[in-house]
Amino acid sequence: MGLGAAALAMKRKALTRAGLAFATAAGLALAGACGTGGDGEGDGDLTVGVLLPGGGASRFGRFDRPLIEKQLERQCPACPAPTIAATSDPAVQRQQLESLITRQVDVLVLAAVDPQLLRPSVEAAHRAGIPVVAYDRLAQGPVSGYVTFDGATVGRLQGEALLRALGTKARSAQIVMMNGATTDPNAGWFKRGALSVLDGEVRVGKSYDTVGWRPENAFADMTGAIAALGADHIDGVLAANDSLAGAVVAALKAAGADGPPPPITGQDADLAAVQRIVKGDQYMTVYKPFEPAATAAAKMAIALGRGETADSLATRTVGNGTTEDIPAVLLPSVAVTAGDIKGTLVKDGMYTIGQICTPALRSACAKAGLTG
Repeated sequence: MGLGAAALAMKRKALTRAGLAFATAAGLALAGACGTGGDGEGDGDLTVGVLLPGGGASRFGRFDRPLIEKQLERQCPACPAPTIAATSDPAVQRQQLESLITRQVDVLVLAAVDPQLLRPSVEAAHRAGIPVVAYDRLAQGPVSGYVTFDGATVGRLQGEALLRALGTKARSAQIVMMNGATTDPNAGWFKRGALSVLDGEVRVGKSYDTVGWRPENAFADMTGAIAALGADHIDGVLAANDSLAGAVVAALKAAGADGPPPPITGQDADLAAVQRIVKGDQYMTVYKPFEPAATAAAKMAIALGRGETADSLATRTVGNGTTEDIPAVLLPSVAVTAGDIKGTLVKDGMYTIGQICTPALRSACAKAGLTG
């Protein structure tokens, strides 16, 4: 942003607290606590707000949140504990962001539910001198840094895996594409990456952009695809993430599809998806090691909160349609099929074999080499 620490502080002190009452009345669950200690000068007052698009059992709740908390503490032990909120509702997330602006946090880490809807709030944060680190999803507006996984690589891994599963039948095969929400720039990124390897190699019978990334919408779309094409004429499904893959599997089962399911892709390595892969209901997922992403986001947030830039931390720059040359870190990801689970997810400590291999899956786990 080009503002020094002193200038940032002056702008924040000029903010009104009038919006705080509104946010409190809206019942926003923004839990934060003060920490103690001190290694960096002034860091005891450096406050970080984190807004995520999901909590609880979602990947953001299970992995991103605790990792971001851990890395913020590691990067700045003297800083107060971050204020963190999670919601899948874009309107609620906008209220949460505005509440954090009113609280005069020093820096924001934002994984936007709806990047377009959040743009005015990102602009308000910029006016208030609060830099925003876009996390996982590229928010619109004057973003100061961006951390994510290379979406083109994610889509390409999915497309390549689907072609491998189809083998020599790919040229005569018909697939369904279950893409993400058009409001999420990452969804288009994944889609383009997948099509870069699928175009000319397989026929796309139906393609859907899943509203809100919601599984119930993917279920409805897949049900429509089955009705239009026939379950026996769907040879594979490019599902953009594991939640959509689960909905696709459910729709095929609800339609009474005979025989083994077609190869279905995914992303995020959700536990339920890993178990579907072991069972044979889903072919693959994309594993994105979340700790490097959390580390990069924490480093960016602390640097920006201190009035520095994120340039030295970035591996490249990107644009979001409203701001150019945003310092960005794009991280690699890994394709995981049944035979890869032990050497990736289990080896990295994401899951234990005990977590994956429930009693009902013991036989399938043994077949996949998932033994103690």
